[in-house]
Amino acid sequence: MSLSVRIKKNFGSFSLDVEFEAPDGVMGLLGASGCGKSMTLKCVAGVISPDEGRIVADGRVLFDSAKKINLPPQHRRVGLLFQNYALFPNMTVERNIMSALAIRGKRNLRGRFAELAEKFYIRGLENHYPANLSGGQQQRVALARIMASEPTVLMLDEPLSALDSYLRWQLEGELSSILDEFEGTTMYVSHNRDEVYRLCEKVCIMNSGMTEVVRSVKQLFESPNTLSSSLLSGCKNYSRVKRITRRLVHAVDWNVDLTCREDVEDDICYIGVRAHYLSPSDDDGEQNAFPCRVIRIIQDVFHTIINLVPIGAPVDRDFSRVRMELSREASRSIRTGDIISVKVKPEDVMLLKK
Repeated sequence: MSLSVRIKKNFGSFSLDVEFEAPDGVMGLLGASGCGKSMTLKCVAGVISPDEGRIVADGRVLFDSAKKINLPPQHRRVGLLFQNYALFPNMTVERNIMSALAIRGKRNLRGRFAELAEKFYIRGLENHYPANLSGGQQQRVALARIMASEPTVLMLDEPLSALDSYLRWQLEGELSSILDEFEGTTMYVSHNRDEVYRLCEKVCIMNSGMTEVVRSVKQLFESPNTLSSSLLSGCKNYSRVKRITRRLVHAVDWNVDLTCREDVEDDICYIGVRAHYLSPSDDDGEQNAFPCRVIRIIQDVFHTIINLVPIGAPVDRDFSRVRMELSREASRSIRTGDIISVKVKPEDVMLLKK
């Protein structure tokens, strides 16, 4: 099973131009708020019709503008879990799930409902209404209702974002187990990089209505190749660059020259350095070491965040400040106002396209 999406949709002030192949397993759709993630899911589910393109799920054509194919949502076998779960408020748990079973024309509805209630741990809640359920119970009921429709594609639209941190962690574990058992393709929409890292195998970055190339989660976090994907992977330090030689760049916003492990291609516009890859240096002449002024020290829960400004950096630049994260022990001697030398290894300098 797989999902192939190639669509365009003009909303006036915003345009969607999406193309990706989602294999079996869980693929994350990662992007900032308003980039088009939810709109993409609605197009796949048939809630919104694209202007042009083609959508194929498990070998079935769901939408093809050239051939005038546009299956209604109830015939697509695509399960979409909205952020608020979208349970029918005037129906009990049992009726919510039975409504999906009836659409599929299932026989022995009571027996199938009992199986789903057991699997999703909602036995005893049959006569409850959604308003009387906890967030976790609502999520399980919504997932049971989706699974009752026997989808070939499961799409989850930020299912954990409205929950507090403790409940989110509990439900993420339950959700992970459910997704492991699902044999089709799952699309997991989020702007939370940590969720995507833990739950997904593949990831597709969305930026301003457009998609980037699908890659493994490991590739995204270890070697993002664009500024937008690097931002979403959690990198904190960036600078515009000018290429000096094959493996040497000038970081414009920091006013320093840095050696890179890889060749600097003509389309490289930025570098990125993760905060935990920066470290203090005792030797100003060491490779990729540069002096900085300490402007703020923040004690985080388990480590220390040190905000720096490279000496000589243009103060009006967007990326002129640098963040370094150290253990409590390693940061003990550093004080606000100090001028210290920091360094980064060539292999930890990420080369980024626009």
